[in-house]
Amino acid sequence: MKISREIKTAILVISAILLFIWGYSFLKGRDLFTDYKTFYVEYDNVEGLAPSAPVTLNGLTIGKVNTIKINNKTGKLLVEMQLKSDFPISKTSAAELYAPSLVGGKQIAIIPNTADTSVAETGDYLKASNKMGLTDSLAMKMEPLTDKIDKLLENANIMITNVNQVLDAKTKENLRSSLANLNQVMAEFKEVAKSTNSMLAENKSKIGSTMTNVEKASANFSKVSDSLAKINLGPTVKSLEKTMANVDKMMAELESGKGTMGKLLKDETMYNNFTKTSKELELLLQDLRLNPTRYVNVSLFGKKNKPYVAPKNDTIK
Repeated sequence: MKISREIKTAILVISAILLFIWGYSFLKGRDLFTDYKTFYVEYDNVEGLAPSAPVTLNGLTIGKVNTIKINNKTGKLLVEMQLKSDFPISKTSAAELYAPSLVGGKQIAIIPNTADTSVAETGDYLKASNKMGLTDSLAMKMEPLTDKIDKLLENANIMITNVNQVLDAKTKENLRSSLANLNQVMAEFKEVAKSTNSMLAENKSKIGSTMTNVEKASANFSKVSDSLAKINLGPTVKSLEKTMANVDKMMAELESGKGTMGKLLKDETMYNNFTKTSKELELLLQDLRLNPTRYVNVSLFGKKNKPYVAPKNDTIK
C-alpha cells in the first residue's frame, strides 16, 4: 500500500507538534509519560516560594511545585504540587514550607504521619506547616538585642549631653589649670628624682658599707638564734611557770588574809597594835638615850635611884 505525500506530511506535522509539547513539558519539569500525583496545600504567605520549586521527602526530591494561585474567597495562596513517589503519603501528612539555605528561595518538605494509614489520593489537601528559617530565627533573636542597643545609645546620648552641660567654660578652664599644675608637679618630681639619684651616686660607697654591716648583723643574729635554739629552754620554762604559780598562790593568800603578812595587810587591829608597839619602842629608845642612868645605875656608896619622870613629848595614850 502506497502512502500519499499528504498523509506523510500530516504525520510529520503531528509528530512535530507532539514532540514540541513533550519538550516544553519536559523543560518545565513534567514528564508526559510519568504518572504524577497531585496534592494541594494552602498557605497564608509563601515567603518567596516559586513554581518549579522542589518538593522533598526526608531530603529526597520527589516532585515540584506546579502552580501557585490566590484563593479569591479566603485570600490564601493555593499551591499545587506534583509528586512522583511510591511512598504512601497519609492524608494527615504536613507540607512544611522552609528555607534550605540563607540564599535562594523556599521549598516544601513533606512531613509524613506514619501513624495514619489512610493514604492520600490525587486532589487531596495536605496540612500547611511553616518552619522558621535561619534568617528569621536570627532576626527574632536580634530584635531584643537591637532594643537594648537602642536604649544603650540613648543612655550614652544622655550621658554625653550631661557631660557637655557639666563641662562648661569655667570647668574647662579649671581642668586646664589642674593639668598645668600637674605638669609642674611632675617636673618638680623629676628634679627631685634627679637629686635623689645624685645623692645615691655620691653615697654609694656608704650605702654599700651600711648594707655590709646589716648583713653582718643579720649573720650574728642568725648565730644567736641558732644558739638559743640549741639551748634546752623546756625545763627553764617549766621552772618559771612553777615559780609564777607559787607567786600567784602567795598573792592569793595575801589577798585572802592568810598568814602573818596577810593578816597584817587585812587585819586593821593588828596593824594598829603593831603601829602602837613601834611607837612605844621608839619612845623607849629615845628615853634610854636621854636618861641612861635610869636604866644603868652603878653606885659604889649605895646611892638611891632617881624616881622615873615621863618625857614631856610622850605622845602614847
